Parts: sequence; structure tokens; C-alpha cells
Amino acid sequence: MTIKDQGQQFTDQWQANAEYLSEHGLYRPEDEHDACGVGMVVAIDGKPRREIVEKGVEALKKVWHRGAVDADGKTGDGAGIHVEIPHGFFKQHIRDTGHEPGDGHLAAGMVFLPKTDLVAQEMCRAIVETEILKAGYKIYGWRQVPINASVIGEKANATRPEIEQIMIDGGTEKDGPAFETDLYVIRRRIERRVLDEHNTEFYICSLSARSIIYKGMFLAEQLTDFYPDLLDERFVSSFAIYHQRYSTNTFPTWRLAQPFRMLAHNGEINTVTGNIRWMKAHEPKMESPVFGDSIEDIKPVIQSGSSDSAALDAVYEVMCRAGRSAAAVKALLIPESTGQDKTMTEAHRDFCSYCYTVMESWDGPAAICATDGRWVVAGLDRNGLRPIRYCVTEDGLLVLGSETGMVDLDETTIIEKGRLGPGGLMGVDLQEGVLFRDKELKDHLASAQPFAEWTSGIRRMDSLTDRAEDGTTSRLFNADELRRRQHVFGMTMEDVELILHPMAEDAKEAIGSMGDDTPLAVLSDQYRGLHQFFRQAFSQVTNPP
Repeated sequence: MTIKDQGQQFTDQWQANAEYLSEHGLYRPEDEHDACGVGMVVAIDGKPRREIVEKGVEALKKVWHRGAVDADGKTGDGAGIHVEIPHGFFKQHIRDTGHEPGDGHLAAGMVFLPKTDLVAQEMCRAIVETEILKAGYKIYGWRQVPINASVIGEKANATRPEIEQIMIDGGTEKDGPAFETDLYVIRRRIERRVLDEHNTEFYICSLSARSIIYKGMFLAEQLTDFYPDLLDERFVSSFAIYHQRYSTNTFPTWRLAQPFRMLAHNGEINTVTGNIRWMKAHEPKMESPVFGDSIEDIKPVIQSGSSDSAALDAVYEVMCRAGRSAAAVKALLIPESTGQDKTMTEAHRDFCSYCYTVMESWDGPAAICATDGRWVVAGLDRNGLRPIRYCVTEDGLLVLGSETGMVDLDETTIIEKGRLGPGGLMGVDLQEGVLFRDKELKDHLASAQPFAEWTSGIRRMDSLTDRAEDGTTSRLFNADELRRRQHVFGMTMEDVELILHPMAEDAKEAIGSMGDDTPLAVLSDQYRGLHQFFRQAFSQVTNPP
């Protein structure tokens, strides 16, 4: 049977199952939606268990329907899992190669090397080793990751990289966070050198002493068949973040499979063009005591060719590495709405005000699961247009993701079920072994710094008018001066009636077309100031009107 026939057989079987369920069950084909599958399984006590990896793999396989499939029936958009580094597994491999692992930190890097160009492949290895040694660390060696290429599709195999792991002796001189920072800087130096000197297909999935990522351009159910490592009993973890990709704005590639270094994301970032440009604008004035003189090595923060999720992940990572927790960075980058929430406490509102002043929002339908090594968090954007449901079990498991039923759980062991609302946040502090629900986590973040004091100088709209002692307000401009200013800025009666009037009268945002049907300036009799050509390029294509 040919690849094409296999693909057609898969499609025919899927359609037959769908038709049967639509006639005899509760399945309704018209309610089917395409979106990535994302989720996580976490041990609330923070202790590694084999069960976490097994349930993470099980959950990933359950969301196979959320990924696209090529005509060959085997090539997918990408799937993967992010887990804690199983130190026992890697230390045994080091011993098998004739070395004795030290008492210090052990880091591992998951590396995609050029497969067909052997010269470029060796040059990439040399750059990786050189930068690690220059930073003062020792290398235990390389490990060729066992794979089963027969389970993946023809197209995935044609673009498959050489997949290897490098193991690093981190010593005992630095603590865990400082070592992670060094590994981040080393990785960015490697990426820049490879890009500048060879511009070849090269990618580091992860380089960390805390966690490791197994991913590729295959279907969710092929993960453990392709990577037998994950079936090893020594592969234990306190968390598993998983993702099945359905690409909407970039072509599928091995490097763009998720999870990324920090997060896995379901949705689209609609403001990605503006956000990327803002990051470029911020880079000249970026500084951090954590990075010191190495700050230039991590620029540009967002690499060219990144998807919207990869761009968000790059910014997420640099902010976590600079000292913020994964929960705080989620609140900064994907903040909740404050305007209509009458129940929000003042402490939360002050924290949100701080978030809005520090960073531009990455807006769009977004459900994310992320980790910085200590915190494992999940959250939604302010509109809440991507679902996240969760279960907490009496044996200390948090199972959370795009839908229910991803992990088979005994109903008698479930002590809590729920879903995150718009702007919702949930997380586990693995170091302390504590689960934080939405309000608890936001209370924790809001109490971390004197945000009320920091945001007290923000001027609000009501402070722009002169208010007398009796409560009345006076105009800033008389009628003639106001008219002159309106004329200078090209404001018309239409602008006043359709835009300003509803804002002033009802405190509502004006409703109107987001397009621009105004005549070109060179063809118009009306003056168009330069400021009129700077407008928000934003369209939440999956949102209701």
C-alpha cells in the first residue's frame, strides 16, 4: 500500500467513525472546531513521579484530533512534551560512557542538527562545545537520541534533523538560578554564531539543568514510538506540559513544534507584528543586573522566522530569566481586563495598572501552560476565548488542559473540578509544594511589591480637568481655541459626532468600521495630518463582533 493510499484509508476511517457517532451518539460534526491542544499534569507536592510522564503522554495522545494531518496520514504539524530532567537517567548514561558524574549541577541540551550537510553538522557541534567551554563549564559528551523514524510520515522524515543531546557538568560554584541564566546566555550566543557564520538549519529545543523538551513534526500518538526514552521507568518528573499543534500562520517545521522553552500556547496572538516591533524598540535600553555585560548576547530577543507562539515564548523566557516568576510574566504579557470587573480588589487593580505600564499586551485568543523550573502555571487571555478545564485529585495531581477527559481519572478521587475564566491564572509552586488558584495566586503576586505606591503617579482622565473646591470643573480651552485646535488636527464634525460624542456622553467606545475608506491624501481635498497614518493594526479574527 502506498503512502497516498494509507492517507486516504485514514481519512475514510475517520469519516466513517464521525458519521456513525453523529447518528447514534452525542457527537455533532457541525460543532467541530480546529485548534491546538494544550495542557499539563503536575504533582502538587513537587516530587518527581513516573506517573506524571505517563499521564502527560496519555493526555497528549487524547488530543490527537486537535492537530492537522498531512495526506500521508503520518506527518503532523508537530507535537511534544516538556518535562523535568530525569537526572538518574542521564547520570547512568554518563557512567555508561566511562565518566563519573560530579556532585554539582547536571544540564542537558536537546539539539536539532543539520542532517544531510555533515560539514555544517560538525561545525554546529564545534560552536556548541566552544561556547560551553568558554563559559567555564565542562562537557560530559554527546548522546545520539534513540528514535524510530519508521513511525513518522514521508514529509516529516525528509526534513528530520539529526537529534542529539549534550550533557554539561555545571559544578557547584553557582546556585541553580545563576546556572540557568548562564545556560540561557550560552544558548543565545550559540544561536547567534550559527546564524552569523553558517545560516544553517539548527535549533536547540532546550538547554537547562531543570527541564528537557522532546518534540517533532509528528502526530501526538507517535511521541513515545518516535522517542523510546519516554518509556524508560527512570524518566520521572514533577510536571509535564504537552502540546499538539494546529498551525494557522506558519508552515509546519520541526523547530516550530511546541512546547517551546517556557510555554505551550493554544490560540493566535493578533498583536504579534506590533509586539515584535515594540520589543525591537525596547532592546536598546534593556538592562538587567542578572545579565550584566551579557545583555547584548541575548539580542535580538525574538529571532526572525518565529511564529506568534515562538515570539511570545522568547519574550516570556527573557523576562523569567531576568528574575520574574512564570506567574508574574503571564500577568505582564497577557493581562486580565480591569475596566468592567467591579469585584476586583484595589490591590489587584494596582498590580494590573503596573502590568499595563511595564509591557505592551500580547492580545489574542490565548491559553498557555508555562514553567520557569520552579513555577508551573496556566492562564487565559482577557477574553477567555480558549478553554482551560482542570481537575485536582486527592493524591495530589493537577490535570489541566484544553478539554476534559484527557487523562482517565477515578471519579471517586477527584476533589475539585473547574475551569479558568477570562484572564484566569492557576499555578503550582513546585519548591513549596503549594497549589494556587486564581485569587490566591493574584493575591500572592499583588502583595510581592508596593504596586499601589508605584502606580500612584499615573494620571487618570479625571485629573486632566481643573476641579474647583465646590466640585465643579472648568474648561481647559474656550470655544475659539478649541475650534482652532480641532482644525489643526483635521478633526471633522463626523469625528466629533461618531467618535467623541459617545465617549463623552455614555463613556463607551465608539462602534465603527476598522477599515479605512478615507480618500488617499494626495487625492483628497481634506488635510490629513501625519498622526492619522499611525493606527492600530489589530483584528481578533476568531472573536465575536
